[in-house]
Amino acid sequence: MNIFFVGTGGGRVNLIAQLRSTGGFMLNGSLKVYVDPGPGALYGSKQHKIDLSKIDILVVTHNHIDHYNDAEVLMEAMSGYALQKKGVLVASKSVLEGGGKYDLSISRYHQEKMQQVITGVAGQRNSVLCNGKSAAFSFTPVRHDDETGFGFVLSMDGQKIGYTSDGEYFEGLGEYFKGCDYLIVNNLKAEEDCIPDHMDSGGAIKLLKEAQPKTAIISHFGMKLISSMPELEAQKISAKSGVKTIAARDGMAVGGGEGMESKKSLLDYVKDEDEVF
Repeated sequence: MNIFFVGTGGGRVNLIAQLRSTGGFMLNGSLKVYVDPGPGALYGSKQHKIDLSKIDILVVTHNHIDHYNDAEVLMEAMSGYALQKKGVLVASKSVLEGGGKYDLSISRYHQEKMQQVITGVAGQRNSVLCNGKSAAFSFTPVRHDDETGFGFVLSMDGQKIGYTSDGEYFEGLGEYFKGCDYLIVNNLKAEEDCIPDHMDSGGAIKLLKEAQPKTAIISHFGMKLISSMPELEAQKISAKSGVKTIAARDGMAVGGGEGMESKKSLLDYVKDEDEVF
């Protein structure tokens, strides 16, 4: 299984400036999983030659625009231009139903185009069977503005990929991610620039000390962290946590089970294009 980062930007300022794309990322194995398709997901996928019609599972972890903006477009691609009932949507309750200050962010029309819709709830585990192939999501809690949001650990093809989604560190968070081959951390801020409800490098260090994944990947950077070079921040986190840490870049692929960073296109990791898409 490999991970392809369409976009690695986060935060409301970068959301508008698009110094880095907010297009989310893909997990490519026996099933194709697209996670948090914010603004730039459609354009970035076209740029990187990703066939969106081949997506099996779409995940939207919470109801913030930098995570859901392009979801409906991707769902139209997944469902044969909305002419078929096809694909699996995994999303928070706020995304699917709205509630409180949130309206639903994926229309009922688009939800009905999916073969299966799963509401992700922290603490629950859901198995997904799609095209005769299976994967399992263990949903993890977050401390974030959208209280129905979630992170997850995806088990597929003998590997475990963890994703924190947005949210600040709290004691015990790392317990949910133990045993991960890769842990993707939405690290918005540097250690000295923390804000509530979001992960900063200090929290990431504590998280990685607890979770001890084989490799950590930081992403979803705010403007200040982008300007100060995320690669340097990854080095600091790695040195203080003892966990190998990579700073993601737009268009970067990580895979092959070794946690190696690459500037190559996703196509360079496979012999047959069908194995990617």
